[in-house]
Amino acid sequence: MPAVHHKLLLEDALEDSPQTRSLLSVFEEDAANLTDYTNQLLQSMQRVFGAQSEMGLATEQLSRQLLAYEKKNFALGKGDEEVVSTLQNFAKTVEELNSLHLELANQMADTMVFPLIQFREKDLTEISTLKEIYGIANDEHEAAMVKYSRLPKKRENEKLKADLVKEVAYTRRKQHQASLQYYCALNALQYRKRVAMLEPMLGYTQAQVIFFKKGLELVSKKLDNFLSSVSNMTQNIQAQLDVEAETMRVSQKELLSVDDSVYMLDNDTEPVNRTLIQKAGFLNIRNKTGLVTTAWDRLYFFTQGGNLMCQPRGAVAGGMVLDLDNSSVMAIECEDRHYCFQITSPSGKTSMILQAESKKEYEEWICTVNNISRQIYLTDNPEAVAIRLNQTAIQAVTPVTSFEKRQEGSPDPDRAKPGGVYSTSAASQKSGSGPESEDLIAPGTPIQFDIVLPASEFQDQNRVDGRRTNPFGETDDDCSHESDDSLLQQVFAVRFLGSMAVRCGDNQEVIYEAMRQVLAARAIHNIFRTTESHLMVTSSSLRLIDPQTQVTRISFQLGEVCQFAAHQENSRLMGLVVEGRDWSGSGSGDDDEGGEPIFSAFVFESNTEGEKICYTMSLAKDITEAKKDPAALAQLMKTMPLTNDGKFLLLDAECSDTADGDGLEDLESEA
Repeated sequence: MPAVHHKLLLEDALEDSPQTRSLLSVFEEDAANLTDYTNQLLQSMQRVFGAQSEMGLATEQLSRQLLAYEKKNFALGKGDEEVVSTLQNFAKTVEELNSLHLELANQMADTMVFPLIQFREKDLTEISTLKEIYGIANDEHEAAMVKYSRLPKKRENEKLKADLVKEVAYTRRKQHQASLQYYCALNALQYRKRVAMLEPMLGYTQAQVIFFKKGLELVSKKLDNFLSSVSNMTQNIQAQLDVEAETMRVSQKELLSVDDSVYMLDNDTEPVNRTLIQKAGFLNIRNKTGLVTTAWDRLYFFTQGGNLMCQPRGAVAGGMVLDLDNSSVMAIECEDRHYCFQITSPSGKTSMILQAESKKEYEEWICTVNNISRQIYLTDNPEAVAIRLNQTAIQAVTPVTSFEKRQEGSPDPDRAKPGGVYSTSAASQKSGSGPESEDLIAPGTPIQFDIVLPASEFQDQNRVDGRRTNPFGETDDDCSHESDDSLLQQVFAVRFLGSMAVRCGDNQEVIYEAMRQVLAARAIHNIFRTTESHLMVTSSSLRLIDPQTQVTRISFQLGEVCQFAAHQENSRLMGLVVEGRDWSGSGSGDDDEGGEPIFSAFVFESNTEGEKICYTMSLAKDITEAKKDPAALAQLMKTMPLTNDGKFLLLDAECSDTADGDGLEDLESEA
C-alpha cells in the first residue's frame, strides 16, 4: 500500500507562515470530517452489535420455548411424542446456534466496536486537546508580540524591554513545542485513520467467518486469502506508522535543540542583505479607525514581481496592496514605535506606514522595496544591479522626522483616471485563453468608468427659456405625452460600473465578458468608489437619472437594447448591450441607418437582484410588442396587476427614501 504523501513539515512550525496555516487548516478540516464520520460509523456498528446480541437472546428464548412444549400437558396431546422428541432436537440445535450467536456478539464487541471506540476516545480526543493547546499558545504569542510592538522608544526601559524579549521568547518556544506536537499528531492521524477504518471491518468479517465455520463447517479459500491480505495490509500500515513516528520524533528533537537566539528578537547574527528583490514576513500596518485615531494590525506581507502583497490569516491567497514600481520608501519616526517605514506611490496620493519586528527586518524591507521600485527585478542580472544601488539603500534606512515624499520616477497620469482607462491588462490576460474573448471584445478596448455630462447639456436639460423643465429633462408637453404613452415605469437604485464597445449584440456571453473586463480593470486600477443613480425602465425607454439633480445622464430607446442579462454568480450585477449608429455617449440614442451597427455594453450593480431589472426590461419589451396589437395588449394587461392610473404594478419603489437626492455620498462597490 502506498505511503501517505500529504503531511505537515515540522521545519515550518516555527515560521508559522500563512501557507503553513493554510495547509494546517486542510488537516484540521480532514480531522473534523473524520470525527463526524467515525461517530456515524460507530453508531452503525453498535446497531449491528445490538442486533446480534438480540439474536442470541431470541434464540435462547426460542430454545426454552421449544422445551416447554412437553410441559404444557395438552389435553389432546396424546400421540405427540414424536413432536416432542423432534422439538427437543430442534431446541438442542437452537441452543448450539445460540452459543454461536453469543460468541459472535462477543467477538463483534471485542474486534469491531471496541477498536473504533478506542480510536475515537484516544486519537481523535488527543487531536482536539492538542488543537486547544495550540490555539492557546498562539494567542499567548500574539499577545506577547503586541506588548513588544508597543514598547516605547523615547522612554526606553532596558529592564522592561528585556522582560518583554524574554516573554516573547518563552511564548514563541511554547508555541513551537505546541505546533510540533500538533503537527506530529495530525501527520500520524493520516496513518491511524486507515487502520481505524480497516480494523473493525476486519474483526467483523473474521467473526462472521468463524461463525460460519462452526455452523456450516464450510470455508472459502478465496475469503481466507482476502482476509489474510487485509491483515497483512494493516500490519504494513502499522509498520509505516512506526517508521514515520520515529522519524518525526528524531526531527522534533533536532528542531527543539536549536539555540535560544532563534526565538529572540533583535538578536540577529547574520548581516543585513541589501541586495534582495524578494521579501516576505510579518509586518504591522497602521490603519485609520477615525478622524484622529489609528490602529495597528499584524499581517503577513510579501513581494511578487513589482507588487506588494498581503495575505491575512486564514486566507487561501494574497491580494495586491500597492504597486511598488517607481514608488518611494523612507524610514520614519511614528507614534513612538520602533522600526517604522513609509511606502508612497509615484503620484503621492497613496501611502502606507509599516513596522518591522527587528532592525534587520526593518533594513531589509526598506532595501528590498527600494530595489523593486527601480524595477531591478526586470533586468537580466538583478542581483548585480542591486549591489550597485546598495549605497542608495543605506541612505534610505536613515530615519527622517518629516513625512515629505521623495519623487522617484514619474507618475502615471492615466492610472486610476475615471473614464478613458484602457483595459490592456485585462486584454493581455485573455490572450492565452483562446479566440472567444477577442471575437466578443477587441483587445485594448477603452473602458469608461463614469458618465459625466458637459455643463452645456446640464443647463439644456434643466433650463428652457429661463424656467426649469420637468425633472427628467422634458417639456410639459413631452411629459404629458410620455405619461399617456408609458404603461410601465419602474425605478431601480444602481451604480454604474463601466461601459465599453463590443463586437456583437446577439450573444449573452459578450455581457459576461464585459463584466469580467470592467471588474478586472477596476481592481487593477484601484477604482472602488461609485456613484448611485436611478435606472428608470419604461415601456419605451431606459434612463439613468442623477438622484441629486434629477438630470437624465443617459437614455436609450427600448428598441436599441438588444441584450440584457444578470451575472450568473453575483446576482447584484447586470449588464446590457445597446445597438447604435455612431453613438457618442450623450444619451441621444438617434439611429443612423446609413452606417454600420455599433454595439456598446453597460455594466451596473444594483441594490436588488439583477434578475428583477432584467425581468422588468423583458416586460417592457413585451408591452412594446403588444402595443402593435390592441388585443394582445388587452390580454397582457389582464394577466398583470395594475396601479390606479393603469400602469403595470411590479415592485415597491426602492428609491423613495433617496428620491430627493439629499445627503447622497459616493458608495464603495461590493462587486
